[in-house]
Amino acid sequence: MDDVPWPRQRAVAAQPWGEHERGEPCRVGGRTGGGGEGDTGRPDPSAAAGRRGRRGDPRDGLGRRRRGRRPGRRRRSRHPATTGETSWAVPAERPRPLHDPDPYSTPPYGEPGPWAPAPPVQHPAATPAHGTALSAPTAAPPTPMPTPAATAHAPAPVPSTPAPHVPAPAPAPIASVPHGTAPADPVPQVTDPWGRYDPWAAASAKEQASARGPLQQTGEGVPTEKQRKRSARRVLFAWTLVVALFSAGVGGVAGAYVQREGLGGDVRLPQAGSVPAGRAPDSVAGIAARALPSVVTLHVRGADEAGTGTGFVLDTAGHILTNNHVVEPAGTGGEISVTFSTGDTVKAKVVGRDSGYDLAVVQVRGVHGLTPLPLGNSDDVQVGDPVVAIGAPFDLANTVTSGIISAKERPITAGGGKSDGSDVSYVDALQTDAPINPGNSGGPLLDSRAQVIGINSAIRSAGSGSEADGGQAGSIGLGFAIPVNQAKRVAEELINDGRATHPVIGVTLDMGYTGDGARIDSQSAGGGPAVTRGGPGERAGLRAGDVITEVGGERVHSGEELIVKIRAHRPGDRLRLTVERDGGEREVSLVLGASEQN
Repeated sequence: MDDVPWPRQRAVAAQPWGEHERGEPCRVGGRTGGGGEGDTGRPDPSAAAGRRGRRGDPRDGLGRRRRGRRPGRRRRSRHPATTGETSWAVPAERPRPLHDPDPYSTPPYGEPGPWAPAPPVQHPAATPAHGTALSAPTAAPPTPMPTPAATAHAPAPVPSTPAPHVPAPAPAPIASVPHGTAPADPVPQVTDPWGRYDPWAAASAKEQASARGPLQQTGEGVPTEKQRKRSARRVLFAWTLVVALFSAGVGGVAGAYVQREGLGGDVRLPQAGSVPAGRAPDSVAGIAARALPSVVTLHVRGADEAGTGTGFVLDTAGHILTNNHVVEPAGTGGEISVTFSTGDTVKAKVVGRDSGYDLAVVQVRGVHGLTPLPLGNSDDVQVGDPVVAIGAPFDLANTVTSGIISAKERPITAGGGKSDGSDVSYVDALQTDAPINPGNSGGPLLDSRAQVIGINSAIRSAGSGSEADGGQAGSIGLGFAIPVNQAKRVAEELINDGRATHPVIGVTLDMGYTGDGARIDSQSAGGGPAVTRGGPGERAGLRAGDVITEVGGERVHSGEELIVKIRAHRPGDRLRLTVERDGGEREVSLVLGASEQN
């Protein structure tokens, strides 16, 4: 084996004996025929014929028909001395395989044994970046064949572990380009979808897939992650809409059934929704909201009796207007307390009072932030106008009632508990059907603009005569209020002077006269003349026995009515009277005088 180069010697030495039984030729004349290649590594044409001599081919390596042999019978090798043919190396004993045979003949290695050919080893080359133009590959230069002299005199290397034979990669074929034609784009057209993936490229498989567009087996593009998320959102929205519609339908049907059949828990009665908190200014609620902070409740306690009434604030100085019969029980040593709508209570004292008008003024001190009620004009009131009454009936503070003006200039008298009649009040009142009860006395009667047009003073109850509402009778819709124009004059006099003046004509009337009109008495209560000397009546020519039938063109039917009509004016006002005397009528004019007595 000295004439064989050492690489081939190592290959021959590594080849196990007995391969010739399968048609593998052994070493002949210093050359190996197992691989069909010479020392240069090029294919040997005779090797192709030798490979046909393997098992399964009926012809041998020289194209001759083989002899048949029985299955399982070993063919004996001929001795070279007897045959004269090429000597064959016959092993003394067949080597035992390194592992047990594979009963399944697992591909691709064929039958078991360490002699199975190894798979080819791939040697990747550097792949240019994506998008770089590839140049046409060039043919590798031919490998020079070693000369026989070099082969014969090459030193034999020390045998070592044989290295596997690695075939060189074949160069890619170069397409022929006609002369004078520019070469086409060298990038090959890949028809195989899996050919786009390069396992040896610098980028990862995921990056190559996103850059080149991954393909499915059908060749269609795989959706990107953004497209998959968008599709998932669309599916989720569609399912949500379907579930919502289905739930709404089922809920509606179930709710209608439950409502129709009356099923469910406790009964819930329907209720109207809330309304805006604000009210129109001219509504009862609007009027009450503006007036209540100025209305007060009075509690009066005296030596013999106590009572409750109402009043309202006149000014920021703390003056409060009410009825005389409300504060009368306090006398000179009683006690008066005032309670505001906020619940604050303070003491009050009487500034002045007048029984003839049934008005009184009290004052509180040390109270700040008082809101006076504006005073209206009672002369402008018309029958049918809406009114609101505020008071404390039966000590129920801040009670609001409403009604209309039922009549005007209704002459009423109240009081009369004293024998001399000094406590009788004569009022040319406003009549209203707004409920007024005991405790409303002194409270304001308001118009639609929340202005005071009267002071609630008296009621008429069933089974009783006209009386102040200081009693315990209830309202039957007949309430009376002092006109605010008269109350204003009296309140100013009480605040300024502590007493009020009454307009008079200077005559004494016969209160027992039952005829139509007011007749002048024959003498005064003290026995003097009925017409006061130097008084307004004497100056106008009035005489005893005259019957006064009209005042200012308005008919008078009694002595009380005449007093009420006169007290509706101020002292110093001029009046025109119609008088009957000796069966005839005459008109007289006079100027009203003033008196401090009732």
